[in-house]
Amino acid sequence: MPKPPVPTPPAPGQESVWDYPRPAICEPTASVLEVVLGGRTIARTRRGFRVLETSHPPSYYFPPDDVDAGVLVAAGGGSICEWKGQAAYFDVVCGAVRAPRAAWSYPRPTPPFRPMAGFTTFYPALMEGCFVDGERVVPQEGGFYGGWITSRVAGPFKGGPGTRFW
Repeated sequence: MPKPPVPTPPAPGQESVWDYPRPAICEPTASVLEVVLGGRTIARTRRGFRVLETSHPPSYYFPPDDVDAGVLVAAGGGSICEWKGQAAYFDVVCGAVRAPRAAWSYPRPTPPFRPMAGFTTFYPALMEGCFVDGERVVPQEGGFYGGWITSRVAGPFKGGPGTRFW
């Protein structure tokens, strides 16, 4: 069994991901969220949602109207989140750049997540850049999770080696 993590004390103005709830929740955010691919901003909103879950940096979701038309191409397959339900995946395409399975959405989420039905989030590691209020995010480690790490959150964060059973 892995050693339990020791939360990093949050600095002033930070949130600890260890204070986030389990089960996960979604909440609206007025932060400016942006995604860049192919040298172009393909998504920008102040009407997003963030999903918060113990040990994870937030994932940010964009309303459909705030993602450029045509950049999301259904990728088939899916996954199931114990909190949000069945996810649908998308390739993200901008000009000659294609990022396979780089975004996902919950078309029919569970009741607590219905406000963000059809909203889309992006894997920051697969985009040129993702930003929260102008700050470039650091991708959450690992190939499965899609959290957006900013200076506003203190970890440690699930996703890296040895964190599977946190």
